[in-house]
Amino acid sequence: MSAQEIDQYLDGLEEPKRATLAQLRETILTVLPEAEQGIAYNLPAFKVRGKVIAGFAAFKNHLSYLPHSGSVFPQLKDELAGYTTTSGSLHFDIDRGLPAPLVEKLIAVRLRQAFPD
Repeated sequence: MSAQEIDQYLDGLEEPKRATLAQLRETILTVLPEAEQGIAYNLPAFKVRGKVIAGFAAFKNHLSYLPHSGSVFPQLKDELAGYTTTSGSLHFDIDRGLPAPLVEKLIAVRLRQAFPD
């Protein structure tokens, strides 16, 4: 895994998708400065101690935050009101990123799952 892989992914996107996801990347790295950056399942991902903790993706009409766990979103139902979710992705607008406090909560839930001790 390498940060260059995420750079290449972002370089292939048009604006405003690129800027919105670049901001999400910065937020994730602020919360997880030790994260290893790279590509997992063909999408940008952030690993901590060998486990994927967060990721993101661009689609035609929306962007997605990927927690790499189907049990993160049920723990944050109130915070996710107004967003569309599937079991594995949180959809948001291509021109409006996720608030940093929400990203922090998403990552905190995933870290508790990945490292329960």
